[in-house]
Amino acid sequence: MHGLILRTFQVFIEDTYGPKTWGDIAVGADLDLPAFEPMLNYPPETYSALIGAAEQVLGKPAEAIWEDVGTYLVSHPNSEGLRRLLRFGGVDFIEFLHSLDDLPDRTRLAVADLVLPELELTDSGNLQFGLRVGDGLPGFGYVMIGVLRAMADDYGALALLDTEGGHRGEQILMITVIETAYAEGREFELAANTGGSEG
Repeated sequence: MHGLILRTFQVFIEDTYGPKTWGDIAVGADLDLPAFEPMLNYPPETYSALIGAAEQVLGKPAEAIWEDVGTYLVSHPNSEGLRRLLRFGGVDFIEFLHSLDDLPDRTRLAVADLVLPELELTDSGNLQFGLRVGDGLPGFGYVMIGVLRAMADDYGALALLDTEGGHRGEQILMITVIETAYAEGREFELAANTGGSEG
């Protein structure tokens, strides 16, 4: 399991619930290390232990936790870099959906050894889409539901999402776009704000 995934989960817990909750989860998962190194690899059992401990400590099912992680990845200020990567996928939510097939490859451009499950979008017309999420990373389909909900809000679109399949193996996400311009989207500029000096 890539350390970046585990580190992301750790930061999500700390930012959302606080360091003490992360400590409780780490103890519940029998972790030897207090923090994950993003560029190292860890046994897959570590991931399973973390999710199981998080379910117990947070009192939430794994599917809900994974979806919250997906929302966090787009909406939290600490994840602005990923949000920008996703927004480069299109000028509106529909274009963004059509860019998802390339997301695993774009991710590997940033982190060469980070392999995400395959994504394949099917456009059924009438603003109805299906997104096949390949296997290889338990819960990734639910993470994508959180990402899609947050990105719809980011673009100002209104979309309904549902899923077929369990948390193991591939999933099919059903996406119905009700309105592409339902609300004002979050501000997005092509050039990143470098925080220049004030005069």
